[in-house]
Amino acid sequence: MAINYVTQQGYDSLIEQIAHLEKVERKRITGQIADARDKGDLSENAEYDAAKEEQGLLEMKISQLKNTMANCRVIDPKDIDLSKVNILSKVRLLNKKVNKEVSYTIVDESEADLKAGKISVKSPIGEGLMGKKLGEIAEIQVPAGIIHFEILEIGL
Repeated sequence: MAINYVTQQGYDSLIEQIAHLEKVERKRITGQIADARDKGDLSENAEYDAAKEEQGLLEMKISQLKNTMANCRVIDPKDIDLSKVNILSKVRLLNKKVNKEVSYTIVDESEADLKAGKISVKSPIGEGLMGKKLGEIAEIQVPAGIIHFEILEIGL
């Protein structure tokens, strides 16, 4: 199994999501099932079928989150090698084609949020930047073609 390296914030978020699903959503769906069951014949009860299906999806999501959490390792920022791009690195890049600077933080896919400038280590750009050093040019294949990024800065 692949290990997912996350920040403490990302790990805490997983714990909160699981707790919410188990304590709040499970109760809500159990209530829906009970209400639908009270309405009579279950063989022709669409509400009951829908609630049971929702319950199955919820349990699958809880299981997936728990599996992700079991394979997580929290990274201490002081252990990150800043001589090259790693997970949790904040990189400032120059897009050579359009001569525009962008900044990204490389994170696990469970923490990715493009609006916040956090890209997944498994995304094309994240994968293409991993291991690159200051001043290197990364040629990255994206759906729109090849992008050349110069690494201007690596930090936390």
